[in-house]
Amino acid sequence: MALSTTTRRWISRFLWAGLAGMLTILAVNVWMTARCSDRIFTDPARAPAVPVALVLGTAEKIGKYSNIHFRVRIDAAAALYKEGKIKHLLLSGDNSRPGYNEPEDMKVALVTRGVPATAMTCDYAGFSTMESIIRAKEVFGLSRCIIISDDFHLARSLWLADYHDMKATAFHSQPVNRRNLFNSRSREWLARPKDVIYAIIGVRPKFGGAKISLPVPP
Repeated sequence: MALSTTTRRWISRFLWAGLAGMLTILAVNVWMTARCSDRIFTDPARAPAVPVALVLGTAEKIGKYSNIHFRVRIDAAAALYKEGKIKHLLLSGDNSRPGYNEPEDMKVALVTRGVPATAMTCDYAGFSTMESIIRAKEVFGLSRCIIISDDFHLARSLWLADYHDMKATAFHSQPVNRRNLFNSRSREWLARPKDVIYAIIGVRPKFGGAKISLPVPP
């Protein structure tokens, strides 16, 4: 049975809208990655020295298994601290339910790698990358930092820092191999345009709070 003119028109609009959406997602990803690439470092010796690193949280385990994304972030943070490029680490992650505490898990893991507990502060309300960035500036007073996360996550993190007037560079020491990367990178491609929209419409962190000064040594 032949489709009516109205039905064909709606199918055409749907297809064009889908194509426009895919092109927009592609354009945002290419633009965001290109504009930040020169501020992402992989060698601790070449990374800029700044007082504070913002370490973005993720789950220590996925089900019964260790999360490789957690490990590479912790390894990167420990490497940068031991190189003497940072003096303090702000550990920002999710602590929204009992028994789940990304910042404390990061702190414990870093202590086992030789980073003193006194050199770390936990932000328990970093429920998303956007919230971690905004809270780092507005609650913890960071106007400048180096962001530590996975390689694929850093372009969006730097864009958010730029948007919220924070001077930031970024560091990762070990990229996750492609076998473990597909799902994470797929989500990241969608998260980038989502955070651009959230920034434009002014989405705010779930929690604000009183100002907290980081105990950064001179």
